[in-house]
Amino acid sequence: MVKTSRKSGFHNLSMQERHEFILEQELMPSDEFNNFINESALSYEQADHMIENVIGKFNLPIGIALNFIVNGKEVLVPMVVEEPSIVAGASFMAKLARESGGFSAEASASEMIGQIQVLDVDDLEAARDNIIAHKDELLADVSEIDSILKKLGGGPRDLEVRLIEESAIGKFLVIHLIYDVLDAMGANTINTACETISPKIEELTGGRVHLRILSNLADRRLVKSSCMIPLESLAFGDFSAEEVRDGIIEAWAFADADPYRAATHNKGIMNGIDAVVIATGNDWRAIEAGAHSYAAKDGKYTSLSKWSVDKDGNLVGTLELPLAVGIVGGATKTHPTARAALKLMEVEKASELAEIIASIGLAQNLAAIRALATEGIQRGHMNLHARQIAISAGAKGVMIEKIAKQIVKENAIRVDRAVEILEEWRNNE
Repeated sequence: MVKTSRKSGFHNLSMQERHEFILEQELMPSDEFNNFINESALSYEQADHMIENVIGKFNLPIGIALNFIVNGKEVLVPMVVEEPSIVAGASFMAKLARESGGFSAEASASEMIGQIQVLDVDDLEAARDNIIAHKDELLADVSEIDSILKKLGGGPRDLEVRLIEESAIGKFLVIHLIYDVLDAMGANTINTACETISPKIEELTGGRVHLRILSNLADRRLVKSSCMIPLESLAFGDFSAEEVRDGIIEAWAFADADPYRAATHNKGIMNGIDAVVIATGNDWRAIEAGAHSYAAKDGKYTSLSKWSVDKDGNLVGTLELPLAVGIVGGATKTHPTARAALKLMEVEKASELAEIIASIGLAQNLAAIRALATEGIQRGHMNLHARQIAISAGAKGVMIEKIAKQIVKENAIRVDRAVEILEEWRNNE
């Protein structure tokens, strides 16, 4: 069969029917798919080896973002998230984008930066020149620390020296070791490489090496995703296509100009990005740190995305940010559900994963600012949130949807009202 990420009415299907649709795509055998639905996919023994002081496991829902086409490829995207409207919002925006071919994305080389702080240097300029003079020697010293990486074509690429002229402790040197980690996130490789050349750095500078660690501002590992939404697709309800398009651009301009708005704007982007990063066992904290740092790269915190109009009046969006994600090592290999998530997306390279994640972020951004610019963020979000309110009130089974619909109808999406309705219905049974 032809693989597709499009399934009309997916949210109305039973859990079993959703499973059947995904299995029909023939992305993985049923025993591997069971890692999504088996509560014991991650054993207590596995969990105990992943982190310290384990006493149990914590579950979050796994949803599937539909309708995504990334670089011409249909993709079902697993998202691990607790907040309503995120999966639905991304899926709907992907539906609009697929009318013009979906998302186009491109990842740069998988180069990470390792930082070495050098203190107590008498002559910073002379020390810098000496390091640069011995750059090839230093790079050679770290080319063998990962034989598999070297065999696959990865390894050290460059070495840069920065002078910190002012700080709370005075002047010091910072050396940047640029290392291509290919399909890994790369933290362990980078940290090992920094430690390996630190003794020689001290010899060359006459200083004292202090910190030796990677930077999560991975601005040499960027991903850019873009999409075009046909103008006619934007109209809905009482809103014309032009009103929606212009409202989205006006909302983006607010975030572009104001850091207070940009913080929430970018948080919306990360709603989608983090959900896929977590699903694939990657380090969402590192991704968050890199994204927000990159948003301030020009000295002012601003929007990570950009929305504009093309010559035909269509809406065009782009998103660029660092995405240091891997598909080998760490939880991506030890956690069975993370492995299943990568299999579901048919990801073979870390760059492919990054391109999908950036596209999810762009779609999620569009969903959020479209809602803000038209009917307001609360309407759609609270409609979905009503189910959680119903559960909090004690509703079970079919009563969850009934209570949710009633409190939405009354525009009283509150636990106290849900409790009242539930008690009334129970008393009338």
